[in-house]
Amino acid sequence: MCAVRPWRTIGAWLVAAVALLAVGQAAGGTFVNDFRVPGVESQEATDTARDHFPAFGAVDSQIVWRAPDGTLDDPERSAAVRRMLADIEKQPDVSKVDQPLPSPNGKAATTTVSYDQELGDLDKSHYERLDEAAEGARAAGLDVEFRGMVIDLGTEPTTSAAELVGVGAALIVLIVAFGSLVAAGLPLVVAAIGIVAGTALVLLVGAVIDIPTSAPIIAVMLGLGAGIDYALFILSRFRAQLAAGDAPADAAGHASAVAGHAVVFAGGTVVVAILGLSFAGIPFVGAMGIAGAITVGVMMVAALTLLPALLGLLGHRVNALPLPRLRRTGRGRGKTAGAAAAGGEGGPGGQGGGADLTLDAHGVAAPPTDSRAARWGDHVHRHRLLYACGATAVLIALTAPLLSLRLGNPDDGIQPPDLTQRQAYDHIADNFGPGWNAPLVITVTDAERGGAEALAAELKRDPEVARVTEPERSDDGAASLVTVVPRHAPQDKEVSDLVHRIRDDLAPEALADSGGRALVGGSTALQIDMADVVGERLPWVVLAVVGAGTLLLVGMFRAPVVALKAAVMTLLSIGVSFGVITAMFQWGWGLDLVGVDKTVPIMSAVPMLLFAVLFGLSMDYEVFLLSAIRESYEKTGDPRRAVIAGLSSTAGVITAAAIIMACVFLSFVSVPETLIKIIGIGLATAVVIDATLIRMVLVPAVMGLLGDAAWWRPGRRKEDAAAVASGGGGGGDGGPGGSGGERAPVGR
Repeated sequence: MCAVRPWRTIGAWLVAAVALLAVGQAAGGTFVNDFRVPGVESQEATDTARDHFPAFGAVDSQIVWRAPDGTLDDPERSAAVRRMLADIEKQPDVSKVDQPLPSPNGKAATTTVSYDQELGDLDKSHYERLDEAAEGARAAGLDVEFRGMVIDLGTEPTTSAAELVGVGAALIVLIVAFGSLVAAGLPLVVAAIGIVAGTALVLLVGAVIDIPTSAPIIAVMLGLGAGIDYALFILSRFRAQLAAGDAPADAAGHASAVAGHAVVFAGGTVVVAILGLSFAGIPFVGAMGIAGAITVGVMMVAALTLLPALLGLLGHRVNALPLPRLRRTGRGRGKTAGAAAAGGEGGPGGQGGGADLTLDAHGVAAPPTDSRAARWGDHVHRHRLLYACGATAVLIALTAPLLSLRLGNPDDGIQPPDLTQRQAYDHIADNFGPGWNAPLVITVTDAERGGAEALAAELKRDPEVARVTEPERSDDGAASLVTVVPRHAPQDKEVSDLVHRIRDDLAPEALADSGGRALVGGSTALQIDMADVVGERLPWVVLAVVGAGTLLLVGMFRAPVVALKAAVMTLLSIGVSFGVITAMFQWGWGLDLVGVDKTVPIMSAVPMLLFAVLFGLSMDYEVFLLSAIRESYEKTGDPRRAVIAGLSSTAGVITAAAIIMACVFLSFVSVPETLIKIIGIGLATAVVIDATLIRMVLVPAVMGLLGDAAWWRPGRRKEDAAAVASGGGGGGDGGPGGSGGERAPVGR
């Protein structure tokens, strides 16, 4: 339908994209870092403190002054600081400016600026006004840096450069793959329109729920990679059908029915897997999943509707503007599947570069002995046990660093060195002490008078405690606040041990006589609790995502063994991805290559987020490869021929798709935010492993070992498979291998 009336579909997409973007902006959707974790002690401490101390937890910014030479006691410098604070007190939405706290060495000072608005009601102009107010102090020879939630709003990372690099790399790969500028540009056009619509939807959802500032970047990353890939698969099938003699509208319909079927299952698996983050019980992690799922879902719909409309409109002009040196001709004799698939051209539409697959009496391609992919598949099949064991051993070895994975606390100390937040963090650590960057805040409730003081005295005796403030009692007398400054940085294990020691030993002992409760809060405690929650709930997220993904594959292939095999191999690729990011970011291997100047623990949210995304994306290539294998198997009943034919027919398109997706993910490593770098490296690693070691080695080896058993169905005997092969019922059950019994060309 989309290909028959293309202008209606194209017009509808353009109107929808513009309308969604306008509505999203009009609705006032913003992206906010709200790291609440319901049900943990640190969150309860924050909520309790807000109940008794109205000003507690207000949106604020921290200012840090540092004298590169001399001290802050210089009269000119002191006057500049006073003028700066007087200017800030007059700025919009500022409710309070604390008196500066000097460092012990006299070379630095810090203060806090509080606001009377919620974070979602502020914008980057509030940071810009702070920065403008600092000009006088800087002129007096001081370094002035900022950090805090308001500063994060004003320095949100942009992805425009990364997107351009990723799209540019994708265009080069597509030109080489298709040999035509028009064909190469189509997936990018579809992806661009889909990204606009998807981003607008995410912005609209941001008006209803809190979506983290990093979520749109991750969503764009996933959308670009998945969208280009989905369009690539359908476009390759369309060109194959055109070369086979179909009319443009029929070719578009056939491509949507066959390759589109696989796109639906692949995209559906990604969406279901990402939405599995809702089981985490951590709102901002679930919000990241929603943003990613929306974007991938929009890209899938665009590939299934907008792309067929464009293909129907262009018809044979899809091969216009050819680049002759990139057009390769088949070398076969007679009619070959490679020629039928690509009209004598190589690239994704054919058999991995114009290989010859002679058609048999049934119109099914014989094993392609002269195709590089086919020869490799035959070689792996003959040594399948050796390759299965060897590939598994390599994957396990690459996964080994995962055993030392340590979840940590993301803070400004892992920001790029040139950001003001990182410089403020370093100035505080150097002049006050590392623990000052994120002190613990203990809320004491229901204790008799003197209870909070007893706790403070007990805390002062702990060797990890650098400073304890005198208890601050609430106006209603029902609660007290005690601030504890550790000796180590927030990310260090010693601070995590201190938090657990206060909760398990120090607080209960100190309050034994006065009664009451001591709730340990603050950003550091919250991150520690988040790591504990991730450790507890990750197995359930894994179970939910793997279970849902496996059920989708069973529904697609109706072969439980194949579905289980695909799930296991996907878990192996995810393990490798986790191993690589652990070795790089935690051990420090190759950190200079990604612009990070020191090792960092893996952030608590990363395992859940990365697992869900990777499970969905890693299933993509499994779905497309297994679809081709199943198509051949249902026509021949020969598992060996099916594996070789499937490997050969998908080699070109999957290789091109993997290169594109890896380039897109790696391009986002240039984004300053460390979380984006970790996710980009993790995703690219999994894609490369999937497209090489797993698809080219492990899948054909294991499928060869399984033989007919791979396609076993409950209640179906082997004789039934043979009957299907002899009767030519390829895809008669509505699977991806065909369309209602119609024979599809082997080429993709």
